[in-house]
Amino acid sequence: GGMAGHVRFGAKTGGALVILGSLLVLIALFFSDSVGIIFKIFPNAILGVILFFAGSELAIVVRDIGDKKSDFYVMLIVAAFAMWNMGVAFLVGVVLDNSLRRGWLKI
Repeated sequence: GGMAGHVRFGAKTGGALVILGSLLVLIALFFSDSVGIIFKIFPNAILGVILFFAGSELAIVVRDIGDKKSDFYVMLIVAAFAMWNMGVAFLVGVVLDNSLRRGWLKI
């Protein structure tokens, strides 16, 4: 969700990635002791808003899923598994998609 958050807040070019990467390297090299303090004083409300917009940017993909009902159900099942384990969610998604395409499953 990191890149989605950057795009949502206006970082639409490759230069934005270079600037962000350079900034993170500088912080890691010269200010590593104070990063923990910065994280502690960062307001949770602002972090929540940033995460909300990053999540909504990722959720917009649902619009492009198409008219196939089976694709929507596969997406919901994979999302449910992803809350528990990303690796298992990936495997479940691959198995479900292949099973639906080959006609082994019908939804």
